[in-house]
Amino acid sequence: MSLEQARVIYNSRDIKFKRPQGACESGTEITYKLKILESSYPRDVDLIVVFDKTGGGTCYRMEPCKLSRGTDGYITFKVTVPIYDTGLYWYWFEYTTDEGRLKVRKSGSDNRAVIAGDHLPPWQQTIYKRKYDVPEFVKGGVYYHIFVDRFCHTGNYIEMPGKVTRHDWGGTPFYKPDQFGRIWNNDFFGGNLQGIIKKLPYLEQLGVTCLYLSPIFEAFSNHKYDTSNYFKIDPMFGTLDDFHELCEKAGEKDIRIILDGVFSHTGSDSLYFDKEGKYKNGAYKNYYSPYRDWYYFHDNESYQTWWGIDTLPRVNKESKSYIDFICGENGVARYWLRQGASGWRLDVVDELPNSFIEKLVEACKKEKSDCLIIGEVWEDASNKTAYSERKNYFEGDKLDTVMNYPLKNSLIDFILNGNAAGIKNTVESILENYPMDAVNTLMNIIGTHDTARIITALGDRHLGFDLSKDFQATDRMSGNELQHAVGRLKVASALQFTLPGVPCIYYGDEAGIQGYADPFNRRCFPWGNENEELEDWYRWLTEFRKRHSVYRDGSYRTLFADKGTYMFLRWNEFEQIITVANCGMIEEKINIPGIWEDVIGGETYKETMTVFPGALMLLVEKKN
Repeated sequence: MSLEQARVIYNSRDIKFKRPQGACESGTEITYKLKILESSYPRDVDLIVVFDKTGGGTCYRMEPCKLSRGTDGYITFKVTVPIYDTGLYWYWFEYTTDEGRLKVRKSGSDNRAVIAGDHLPPWQQTIYKRKYDVPEFVKGGVYYHIFVDRFCHTGNYIEMPGKVTRHDWGGTPFYKPDQFGRIWNNDFFGGNLQGIIKKLPYLEQLGVTCLYLSPIFEAFSNHKYDTSNYFKIDPMFGTLDDFHELCEKAGEKDIRIILDGVFSHTGSDSLYFDKEGKYKNGAYKNYYSPYRDWYYFHDNESYQTWWGIDTLPRVNKESKSYIDFICGENGVARYWLRQGASGWRLDVVDELPNSFIEKLVEACKKEKSDCLIIGEVWEDASNKTAYSERKNYFEGDKLDTVMNYPLKNSLIDFILNGNAAGIKNTVESILENYPMDAVNTLMNIIGTHDTARIITALGDRHLGFDLSKDFQATDRMSGNELQHAVGRLKVASALQFTLPGVPCIYYGDEAGIQGYADPFNRRCFPWGNENEELEDWYRWLTEFRKRHSVYRDGSYRTLFADKGTYMFLRWNEFEQIITVANCGMIEEKINIPGIWEDVIGGETYKETMTVFPGALMLLVEKKN
């Protein structure tokens, strides 16, 4: 560390410098401490806090702590301030020396404090006030994400005009365009709600507590993100009675159902838009349609679409008619909660205005106070900006939690490249920026219907856009290559299951399904041909997680993150458990005060241990 860097010391993730840690509830008194090299003769030390919503700043004078001059050559300055208004705050420090007025800001992902100008970022402080109680049923559990058409078929196959019914369960999904260059997503393998009901014993044995279903409402495509009727179960999937039965029988096994809410766009072939002229009352070319102001039409009757896809017309979420249709007392959101659902996952939630989200959440919580609202966010959700609007998802009146894409990305990077510092920073940044209620209900994903299958991503496969669809359709790992990927997936899933949040299994990951991006990540569940080694591993993980209360809402601390080895502690008043993985090339000798048993390898360690490359350990503290 250079002299310039050592002139000030501050770490927002260390309780010695900031108390309490992380996001804080409105009105909390927060204490900040800054250490400045005594030989620089610091004076007039200030904490500068800027409110994100207004841009207005406040200066708080920091005073030297009593007996602050220690043997380390630093003076410790301190200030305690309460913050009331919810939202984001940005803060840094300033002080005067003989050189003039200096600013202290954050340097990079390692969170170091350095003397620098405005080109470096300030620190973030999240302030929230929960309007609704956090859903307790999620904590300590396991999510399971099902793409309905590909999970399980039972009963008769359904034949419908314009759709291809597949009788080759496990075959390659259609991926080639027609003669006009269009991909229709109109092949159906027959997965349905009754199929999910049939496999509830399997899901219960796997340890699942919350099922997140891809959209189940009537739509043309197999993925159902082109909704044609929000109030009707798609006939390819079943009936309303089937949904009632699913919710009832899942509830008997303490499994909740979360639905996919697609409210940023509808299908063009829908009751509301009706481009194909099936329903006679849709908005397309009909100025008198009750749905006309739901959409953005141009003078030539062209319209705004979702990401340029003409089958997905974009919805005006500020239309009073649309807001009432989704959020009203008899609207879509409340209706399906009444039918038995326990919450919503909001598709592309960044495309929903804050005002719409607030109304939606209010409606849902009025209907079912413990329902869960999850947002699809691919970045740090605490400071997300979209469509010129700071989202402030975690103020307390919007989302309960989000899909944890940042963790997915850094976890894969760690497994493949040994980037321990990267995953450490991702986890610590989330813990710093998200309220703990959001953290303890996070959907910790490592693969979804939008990404390559995790075992393929971990299998030394090139995942670039230059791969031909024909190659992606046929490429498979086998033999030693597959076994190597299975070993990596065991490490990835162990981290996923023991880090803060709730792990989410994308259907079939536990069975070893391979696949590149859409549609090859949406293959049928291989019933009867599962990778039994992986399935046994996932069952063991879910049972281990269930037995230990630290994974419900326990604390977290990074113990080691260097040269390919990542090691962290989860603890509460009852127990302590350490997870350690070495994805690097060299062994590490690490001190661990106390006596610890590795429940994977069966070894017992006292005071020290050696972590070899490829090692994965779950260490449970042994009481004297």
